[in-house]
Amino acid sequence: MIFIIKVTTNKEERVVDLIASQILKKKLNVYALARPKGLRGYILLESANRDSAEDACFNLPYVKGIIGKTVAYEEVKNMIEPKITVVNIEKDDIVEILSDPFKKEKAKVIRIDKQKGEVVVGLLGAVVQIPVTIKLENVKVIRRSTEEVAEGEE
Repeated sequence: MIFIIKVTTNKEERVVDLIASQILKKKLNVYALARPKGLRGYILLESANRDSAEDACFNLPYVKGIIGKTVAYEEVKNMIEPKITVVNIEKDDIVEILSDPFKKEKAKVIRIDKQKGEVVVGLLGAVVQIPVTIKLENVKVIRRSTEEVAEGEE
């Protein structure tokens, strides 16, 4: 059974830690505890029954209560399972920045951090090269580094 726990907004991480220690201390029948990204003020808890869920949350700071009905896994699946995104940006690619403050600027990719979903670029129009970290969704490849190599060989 999956229960939704209402908590104080921006205290979700702290509550997960508190509930986890409560579960270990009392040896409760709780199978999973999740703080879905993008869902503020709520935590998901999977347990054998409502009593175990209530015992895990009872009398803890920042916990406001358990929402009445249980939810099916299919309802929360898209919040819990990671989305697989194919990163087709490579080092030395030339990209256009799509967001402020460097909107429409062209830059060269220095490094890619797939775990964080970020790319470090150097602005092409800048006199001094300063690395700028930008989210992957805020850049668009306009020229591949492999294209430059292919042109140079001809």
